[in-house]
Amino acid sequence: MGPGSVAREFVLQGLPTSVATLNTGARMPALGLGVFQSPSGAPTRKAVVSAIAAGYRHIDTAKIYGNEADVGAAVRESGVPREELFLTTKLWNDDQGYESALRAFEKSRVALGVEYVDLYLIHWPVRAHRHDSWRALSRLFREGKCRNVGVSNFTLHHLKELLQDAEVVPAVNQVEFSPFLFQRDLLKFCHANGIQLEGYSPLTRGRRLGDPTLVGVATAHGVTPAQVLIRWGLQHEVVEIPKSVDPQRIRENADVFGFELTPAEMETLDRLDEGLHTSWDPTSMP
Repeated sequence: MGPGSVAREFVLQGLPTSVATLNTGARMPALGLGVFQSPSGAPTRKAVVSAIAAGYRHIDTAKIYGNEADVGAAVRESGVPREELFLTTKLWNDDQGYESALRAFEKSRVALGVEYVDLYLIHWPVRAHRHDSWRALSRLFREGKCRNVGVSNFTLHHLKELLQDAEVVPAVNQVEFSPFLFQRDLLKFCHANGIQLEGYSPLTRGRRLGDPTLVGVATAHGVTPAQVLIRWGLQHEVVEIPKSVDPQRIRENADVFGFELTPAEMETLDRLDEGLHTSWDPTSMP
């Protein structure tokens, strides 16, 4: 599957109909629930069930989060047919390599309790193993065990290197993305090469919710700063996966389709970029 093989499309309508069309032709919900640092057991299950009840159809987990089994249990508890849901998990660093990646995927699939995964990502660009890991993910894609495969925390350098000899172009690159970490060049590159950018930690882990400029935009629309941050990413055609375990906040994070940021407001928010990484910074990885 090469860049441009399927026309890229990003539609904002509301939940669950806001979708990004990937380079495989798959439709990825534009808003999902992230479960990074969601405690295993009841907290994660409750969060996922609440999200699905609120209209979310996209759940993002990873082996290293330790809650894949809880996500799978919540999916079954929700009663929503499996084919209506988009489930993502990720290959952790210790499992990278060709054969080890294949084994790790199977363990994650079993933990989730599903026959296939909608999106499987290389979690970090580990230099010694990322090419062999990508060969494994490409095989999983060709065999239909993963409907889509992609990468996470890949910078421009990592993506360009991967694309030099990749038989399968990543469908998604998941990175930290917010007005305070506006990765403009990466966004342009991904769009130009048919790769959907997906943003984690769009709410800056709460660190910038009191920013005066952000608060001013939120006040003008009668919404919260968190809702503005999510809407900003969506209007840049970035898939957003805010994390919360609180049912009320999960619903609030989805209530971002009743207003639209103006071009001037988007530009104002774009200028807030300060290179803020609230997670690990992949730019230091060779």
